[in-house]
Amino acid sequence: MLWRSVVGKLWLTILFLVSVVLTILMVLLLQSFEQFNVSEAESQLVNHANMIASMYESYESKEDALQNISQYGAAFQSDIIIFVEGENVWSSDQLQREALEILFTDQALSQVFSGEKVVTTEGDFPFLSEGEESHSEIMIVGVPLQPTELEDSAVFLYQSLSAIEETSNETKQIIYFSAGIAIILTTIFAFFLSSRITAPLRKMRQVALEVAEGKFKTKVPILTHDEIGQLAIAFNRMGRELNNNIHALNQEKEQLSRILVSMADGVITLNKKGDVVLTNPPADRFIQSWYYEQGMVNEQDKALPEALQSLFQRVVALEKEQFIEYEMQGRSWTILMTPLYDDHDIRGAVAVFRDMTEERRHDKLRKDFIANVSHELRTPISMLQGYSEAIIDDIAGSDEEKKEIAKIIYEESLRMGRLVNELLDLARMEAGHVELKIEPTEVQPFVERIVRKFQGLAREQDVVLELETADVTTIMCDPDRIEQVLTNLLHNAIRHTEKGGNVTLIVRQFAEGLKVDVQDNGSGIPEADLPYVFERFYKADKARTRGRSGTGLGLAIAKNIIEAHQGQISVHSKVNEGTTFSFFIPTKEQNE
Repeated sequence: MLWRSVVGKLWLTILFLVSVVLTILMVLLLQSFEQFNVSEAESQLVNHANMIASMYESYESKEDALQNISQYGAAFQSDIIIFVEGENVWSSDQLQREALEILFTDQALSQVFSGEKVVTTEGDFPFLSEGEESHSEIMIVGVPLQPTELEDSAVFLYQSLSAIEETSNETKQIIYFSAGIAIILTTIFAFFLSSRITAPLRKMRQVALEVAEGKFKTKVPILTHDEIGQLAIAFNRMGRELNNNIHALNQEKEQLSRILVSMADGVITLNKKGDVVLTNPPADRFIQSWYYEQGMVNEQDKALPEALQSLFQRVVALEKEQFIEYEMQGRSWTILMTPLYDDHDIRGAVAVFRDMTEERRHDKLRKDFIANVSHELRTPISMLQGYSEAIIDDIAGSDEEKKEIAKIIYEESLRMGRLVNELLDLARMEAGHVELKIEPTEVQPFVERIVRKFQGLAREQDVVLELETADVTTIMCDPDRIEQVLTNLLHNAIRHTEKGGNVTLIVRQFAEGLKVDVQDNGSGIPEADLPYVFERFYKADKARTRGRSGTGLGLAIAKNIIEAHQGQISVHSKVNEGTTFSFFIPTKEQNE
C-alpha cells in the first residue's frame, strides 16, 4: 500500500508538516485580522464621533447642526446618540431611545460625561424594544462634547459587531481558500519530490531482487552525485564483490565436489541431528549395500547403520574422533568419524569409509603364502632329514636300499630347487621385473616341439595328446616364457586326466593375435574353486596324492607371463567333464 512505501511515508510526512505550519499560520492570521478589523472599526467610530462633535460645536444653530449630522450619519452604518447636559437631544435610532439610561449606568461609558476621555467598549448590552428586553453585541464609542462649557454632554456612536464579523468571515474565507490551494500544491509537490527522491531507491530494490535471483551483473544507473548516487555506487560495488565471492565459492564447491567424487574412500557428512547432508559415490554404494543387506525398500524406512549411529553418538558425546571396523556383504570397511565444529559447538560430523577388503585379502594371502611355503618346504626337509638319518644309522643294509634312499633324497632336493626357483620367478613377476625377450617365433614348429616333448609322459599316463592348428604363421613373443606356460598347462592336463582320456592343444591365429586352448576330458575343477585357480599355492583337489600334486605356483606364474605379454588367460571347467585353459597373446601392433 501507498502509506507503507517510502514514497507514501515521505509524502505524508511533508504533507503533515506543511499542514501543521499552515494551521499555525492560519490561526495567527485569523487572530491578527480579527484584531485589525476591530481596531479599524474602533478607529473609524472614534473619527466619526470626533467629526460629529466638531460639527455640533461649529454651528450656532443647533437645528442646522443636527440636520448636517443626520446627513453625515446616513453616509455610514452607525447609530448616533447626542446628549447635551444629560438629555438626549438627538438619536438616529428612534426605537432605542427608551434604553438610553444604560449609557449613564455603565461604569465605562459614564466616564465620557465627566469629560475625561474618549471611551470605546464592546459587549452585550440590553435594550428595551416595545417593552421587551433584547440583547445585542455592539461596539460603542463615546466622545465628550464641549467638556469645558457643557456638563454631561457627549456624542455616542455604536454599531453591531455583525458587520465586523462579516468582514472577518470574508477574511477567513480568503485565508481558508489560500490554505486549501497551498495544501493542494504542497500535496502535488510533495508527491513529485518524494517520487523523484525515491526513484533510485525503487530501482535499487528492483536490482536487489534481481541480484537475489542470481543476476549479479545487473547494475544501478547512477543519475546523481549526492548521497543516493554514492549509495548506487556502493551498491554496484557490492554486486561486483558478491559476484566475485559467489564465483569463488562455486569454484571451491566444484573443486570440493570433484575431490569427493574422485576419492576412492567414501565420505558422509552428518548434521547435528545425525541426518545425512552430503555423500560421495563410494559412500552411496556403502549405504545402498547396507539397505540391500537389511532388506530396506521404502525411503521412509531408510536410515544409517546402527554401528554408524552409535559411532556418531560417541563422537558427539566425547567430542573427538572415533574409529571402528565394519563387516558387510563379505567386505571389510574401516570408518573414521571426526566432529565438525561451529565456533565451540559441534554442528555435525564427517565420516570417512575405506574398503579394506583387498588389504585384508593381501594380508591373508601373505599369511597363507608363508604357511604354504613352510608346508611345502617342511615335507621335503623332513624326508631329507629322515633318510639322511637312515644312512647315518646304517638302517639301509644293502647297496640297493642305499641307492633307493639316495634317489629319494635327490628327487626331494630337486623338488625343493623347483619350489625355490618358482618362488623367485613369481616374486620377480609380481614386482614388475619380468624380462621378456620378444622375437619372431614360428608358431607351427614351436608347438609341435612342445607336443613331442610331452608325448612320452602322455604314453606313460595312457593319455592321447593331440595338436590342432589353423592358419598359424609367426608371432612376436618370448618363446621361452610361452613354452613355460604351455609346459605347465599340458603337464597339469595330463596329470589330471584319467587313463584313456584325451588332451588337445588347439592353436588358432587371428588378425588380433594368437589364441591357445589346452583342453582335456579329465576330472574337472569344482565351480567353487574356479575363481582361485590362479592364486599362489592354491590346489583344487586337496586330497590328491603327493605324486600327482604340484607346488601350486605354476598357474600363478603362467598368469603373470601372459599378462606381461599384454594378454589374458582364463579357465572353463565342469566336474567329470573336463577343463579348458585358454590364453590370448595380441599381435605386436595390439601389444603396442
